[in-house]
Amino acid sequence: MTHTPKDPRPPAPEAAASGATQLSARAQAALTFQVYAPPTEIAGVWLKPLKKHRGDNGAFMEYLRLDEGAAEGLPAPFTVRQLSVSHAQPGRINAFHIHPREPQNELWTVIQGQLKVWLVDLRATSPTEGNKRAFILSGEEPAQLFVPAGVAHGYQAGPEGALLLYTMDQQFNAEHPNEGRLPWDFFGAELWAEDRG
Repeated sequence: MTHTPKDPRPPAPEAAASGATQLSARAQAALTFQVYAPPTEIAGVWLKPLKKHRGDNGAFMEYLRLDEGAAEGLPAPFTVRQLSVSHAQPGRINAFHIHPREPQNELWTVIQGQLKVWLVDLRATSPTEGNKRAFILSGEEPAQLFVPAGVAHGYQAGPEGALLLYTMDQQFNAEHPNEGRLPWDFFGAELWAEDRG
């Protein structure tokens, strides 16, 4: 009778307790698990899905209804002062922006392509000061992302680039610009790292 020696290493506690698949020691040492925690909150930030109606000949989407400059149907009051469009080349990182000279709130909607957006709360008196949160904005599943004044914002375009429609409650003033900049990696270069997992 031939005796086959057993692996002297004890099985991982989970495997021993539940009968789970036993992995090699090398794989077990490198193994991590995806965490599905609720997203970090940033006070005043909200995301409102939009309806994109598709037909045989194209698509239609209503962006905003206005009543004397005031947007209707949003979760919070918002007065429109300027609308702008920005095109981002594939992979382009445009970060981080902040408007410190006077409050400026923004409403972002991607109408073509995709953006990975990072928001960071820099408001000294905010209950969520320091919190970071990522959003994926896509022309395929359009939504309005509200970026409150005092929240730093930046994005990275997807592989096909992106077309961003953004609405502000202040007008740009070239003689006294309210366009503050922080380095793209100010909150960590890992925010923009490709997820290869």
